[in-house]
Amino acid sequence: MHMNAPEEQLMPRLTITLSDERHRALKEAAARRKKSIGQLIEESLEFYGIKSSESAAALVAAARRRAGMSEGEALELATEEIRAERRR
Repeated sequence: MHMNAPEEQLMPRLTITLSDERHRALKEAAARRKKSIGQLIEESLEFYGIKSSESAAALVAAARRRAGMSEGEALELATEEIRAERRR
């Protein structure tokens, strides 16, 4: 019987549909990196900046405190940075 690590038991599960080719490529990429498919997807989401609105707001608030900016200035800067990153 396979036992999940305690942190895995608390995480929600997600089912997605992929083409056979995409699934095979994902499995191969995970194996090359010695990671699970779930870990690879988590890293990819983090790389692309996929965050909850609460998490994003906390990042903006922390950056604003460090930079001494108003909320509007910080939000404008964050928006510009996100757009610049997406254009890459």
